[in-house]
Amino acid sequence: MSAAAGQSRIGQESVRGVPMRTGVLVVLWAFLLLYLVTRVLEVFPESMPTLGIVALHVLLPAIFAAIHGTVVGRTRQVLLFFAIAFVVGNILENVGVVTGFPFGRYYFLDLMGPKLFHVPILLAVAYVGMGYLSWVLAVVIFGTVHCPLSRSRVVTLPLVASFIMVAWDLSQEPVWATVLHGWVWVRGGAYFGVPISNFIGWYVTMYFIYQLYALALSNQPIARRGITAAYWRPAILLYACCAVGNVLQIFRHSAPLLVMDPSGTQWRVRDITGTCALISMFTMGAFAFIAWVRLADQELEL
Repeated sequence: MSAAAGQSRIGQESVRGVPMRTGVLVVLWAFLLLYLVTRVLEVFPESMPTLGIVALHVLLPAIFAAIHGTVVGRTRQVLLFFAIAFVVGNILENVGVVTGFPFGRYYFLDLMGPKLFHVPILLAVAYVGMGYLSWVLAVVIFGTVHCPLSRSRVVTLPLVASFIMVAWDLSQEPVWATVLHGWVWVRGGAYFGVPISNFIGWYVTMYFIYQLYALALSNQPIARRGITAAYWRPAILLYACCAVGNVLQIFRHSAPLLVMDPSGTQWRVRDITGTCALISMFTMGAFAFIAWVRLADQELEL
């Protein structure tokens, strides 16, 4: 490509609203790779302190979300989402620990580090990072990357995004609770020691977060003009990498053969990790695949 042609292309992209930032894409792909490495390290828990693995598992998606959200949308939009997700998530988790509503009776141990009141700070950060990625997948699946958030989308987009986020929790909750003992369900539950009420509570919580955010963005475009498909792919793949990380748990070293929940029910660890791997592939994996295909369909429009 000649220098003149290159300048012409840059000029066209600038007119469309956003210059192509190769450096930003490199950073996003670097975070994606680092996150995948972190998920691999979970298979070898002796390789680094557990809290370090947990912190990277949570913080990398949150930092990725901050960078991606600022580039794809507007800084005030991503800051608003972060504020809503962190505050609402932390409040409802604290209410859940104290009252049992809306998740069920549970409490946190020390695996996830320092707490804000009764809830680990890292858990509130998880609402931010994975919550943002689930929202992005819903936006791509709906084909609304450049459409104003209006009419029925103000309600239907949060409904779908909540399903995508709950798929993340459904795919790993028994591993973190029953196997790793990050938190304890006081009465156990049907899903390998986890009560069904937990997932209903997750859906309600995430819908509330997304609905508040959607109302704040009502009649506004979700993304800047000129954002190409190249910017959306890393977000879809990061969500998919989380599913891959859950599948890798079936190869986890030093895992016990059996675990017991507080109700006294014994569970085989390989049944827990195997089930979570299947659910990860056919829920999280399905959402990621659908988003990838929908993005390909929309690529000419981007």
